[in-house]
Amino acid sequence: MRITLGQLKAFETVVRLGSISRAAEELHVTQPAVSKKVSLLQEEVGLALFEYVGKRRHLTDAGRELLTTCGDWLETWSRFEQSIADLKGLKQGRLRLAVVTTGKYFMPRVLGPFCDLYPGIDISMQVLNRHRLIERLTDNSDDLYIMGAPPDGLEIESERLMENPLVVLAPASHPWSNRRRIPIADLADVAFVMREQGSGTRTAVEREFRERGLPLHVKLELGSNEAIKQAVAAGLGLTVLSRSTVGPDATQSELVELDVRGFPLRRSWYVVWPRSKQLSVVARTFLVFLRERVEFLAGSSGPSPPELTR
Repeated sequence: MRITLGQLKAFETVVRLGSISRAAEELHVTQPAVSKKVSLLQEEVGLALFEYVGKRRHLTDAGRELLTTCGDWLETWSRFEQSIADLKGLKQGRLRLAVVTTGKYFMPRVLGPFCDLYPGIDISMQVLNRHRLIERLTDNSDDLYIMGAPPDGLEIESERLMENPLVVLAPASHPWSNRRRIPIADLADVAFVMREQGSGTRTAVEREFRERGLPLHVKLELGSNEAIKQAVAAGLGLTVLSRSTVGPDATQSELVELDVRGFPLRRSWYVVWPRSKQLSVVARTFLVFLRERVEFLAGSSGPSPPELTR
């Protein structure tokens, strides 16, 4: 078969992203170019790679076999390219990161110095909720994953990066704003604005309340930390968020971190990858960078309580 690497990349990207248009964007080519590569690949294989049920595209048996095979080929070729670049004394290639939503508040400040050190490395960073990130981890879609508590039941490696304290936030005008050592039992009588079920923060808070025998009254669920901060500032309830989410934005002066007994909840950030994964040169370089920059990471995770409340 006269199959090219470009055809395999086009096929794998279409399957992974679910559409030709999104594949074209990632590959920086036109949609007709992607369609042509996939069509030529199908001709070389001699069997249909896709079948259509209504408007939905599904892989055929041949397509699934090819996807498994070309995934291995592309991963091997990527490692080869990056190894050659490393042997030449160059650090170049592509780093694929998946970061849980809250990580977007500090990861850009990590990536800045890394890009300064290795300008030849291109970075693709997916910002996802915990459920979607674990799906990508299971599918081995990225090089490294930044999250809170690593998931149970998966064959993974993980390394702790830094603390990720969870704090109770209220409107700056809240009557408890100047109160000290608030009993956590008092929180059972107030409404909370929280992330969706399954988010790392929500899970940690629910566990804390459950272990203390306290009810958690979630009045409003919102899908983003920004929306939650706006809702809390508007007086719709209290919330618990990572301290790193409260940075120099418009809501900072409108929020106060409450002094609640048992808080902050002590959690950590981790870098995670599949145990059987052979990390690329670029991924290993970034991992070493993270290990060497733990102090910097801790400093970029957000303001201290006094800065937040005043």
